[in-house]
Amino acid sequence: MKAWSMFAHSVRLVLNNLDVALRISLVLYAVQVASQVYTHTASGGETVRGPDGALYPVYSAGETFMILILGIAALCASLWIAVAWHRYVLLGEEPQGWIPRWPGGTILGYLWRSILLGLAVGLVLVPVIMLGLFLGPVLMLALAVGVGAYFFFRLSPMLPAIAVGREMGFKDAWSKTAGDSGTLVALAALMILGSLILQIPTMVSGDPDSLLSLVYTVVINWFATMIGISLLTTVYGHCVEGRGID
Repeated sequence: MKAWSMFAHSVRLVLNNLDVALRISLVLYAVQVASQVYTHTASGGETVRGPDGALYPVYSAGETFMILILGIAALCASLWIAVAWHRYVLLGEEPQGWIPRWPGGTILGYLWRSILLGLAVGLVLVPVIMLGLFLGPVLMLALAVGVGAYFFFRLSPMLPAIAVGREMGFKDAWSKTAGDSGTLVALAALMILGSLILQIPTMVSGDPDSLLSLVYTVVINWFATMIGISLLTTVYGHCVEGRGID
């Protein structure tokens, strides 16, 4: 099964190059973790009930400002990791220390294409969600996630392309992945299934706020992040550059 080969290849990229993966991402990932932890703990447990009946944390002006700053830093860090990992796998560019080379303007290009890609997938999902309203919430969610993941993978070569200095638009990305459309459907399903499996220990732990659950979530989210970026790299390398996946 070709989709499984692409998925397994992406996992091996991380495991077989774990030292480089850590040097590229560890410090930057810590910025993301710091943002998440601060956002979770800043309100000191104070909450307010919203119009929908749910409880929402209450933040002071200073806490809100700090959340914004850390959020921007976390977004920048995530884009930096993605660009650096794409460049390592596709160009062999290794970091010299524990922080990869600053990608300069490439990071803004990657952000802009990520936004465009998200908007394109969102537009596709509008009729899917409208149709799903007749199927019930569970089937609607499954259909939306599946279709969204498929279209995302079909257009995803745009992202590694900008990371390696190559311009690629929607039309080019769609045409490059046309021959593997069926494979990308299965790959999307494998990604969704893998994400659900990784969340099972946290869901059944009984105490998602415990230190053990926190450590598990941080470690697993790191692997999920790196494997997710590797999936995009694999799709680009195989569909655009014709690289092997064995």
